[in-house]
Amino acid sequence: MTSEPLSQKEIEDRLAELPGWSLDGGKLTRSYRLGSHFAAAGLVVHIARTQDELDHHSDLTLGYHTVTLAVHTHSAGGALTDLDFELARRVEELAPAHGVQ
Repeated sequence: MTSEPLSQKEIEDRLAELPGWSLDGGKLTRSYRLGSHFAAAGLVVHIARTQDELDHHSDLTLGYHTVTLAVHTHSAGGALTDLDFELARRVEELAPAHGVQ
């Protein structure tokens, strides 16, 4: 997987494959609402493990029944790369197991 910045067209194409995700301030973002704070904390733990596996980390916020991610690639000057979309895709696979509403 490359950490080269993606073109605007590549970003738009990949974003179309990730319902619920959007761009905010140049970052790929998504918030999840869960049934309880405990469920949200569990999702955060699984996201953190996935980030370590990818060696790619997002801004990850645990709120009351919510988890919010903001992703971009620091080593690419804050641009969006393949790594950002791979992390988003992997988080999307985790979310249903945690009861995302």
